[in-house]
Amino acid sequence: MIQRTDRRYGPDARDRLAEAYQPTDEGARAVLESFYYSLNQCDESVLRQVWSTDPLAQLNNPLGGILHGGDAIAELYGRVLHGKVRVSVTLGDIVEYLDADHAVFTGRETGSYRTAQGADVPLSIRTTRYFRFANGRWWQYHHHGSIDDPAALAAYQQVVTG
Repeated sequence: MIQRTDRRYGPDARDRLAEAYQPTDEGARAVLESFYYSLNQCDESVLRQVWSTDPLAQLNNPLGGILHGGDAIAELYGRVLHGKVRVSVTLGDIVEYLDADHAVFTGRETGSYRTAQGADVPLSIRTTRYFRFANGRWWQYHHHGSIDDPAALAAYQQVVTG
């Protein structure tokens, strides 16, 4: 099934990992929402439970380049969650691609990051997230995010990674 949805996942997202075991579309959405909970609430424990530990799990994003494996991915997110910059994003404009064992969510993350000096800087990231039902639950296996504006990308990379 392919459908556009008006759902949004952002700072008000909830930790719904208990629902990850549902072999349904709603189980996949629960893990997606749990990811946005972990990111916006700086909860590394939940983040580690969202991502698959498969060595081929892959993150392609503006900060980490291409990373493989749940541990490397969690390490990068840990630096973001516990760094000097506070990121707040909401996934919207979502199209869902769903079947029994796979779910892809595409859309745009919008929000901001707050610098150590207290400035709020807008953030807009084209986003694709892939989830798979494996070993009795839904897991995130892939993320690709891109920032369109080269100057905004450079500024975000500089402030987060130094």
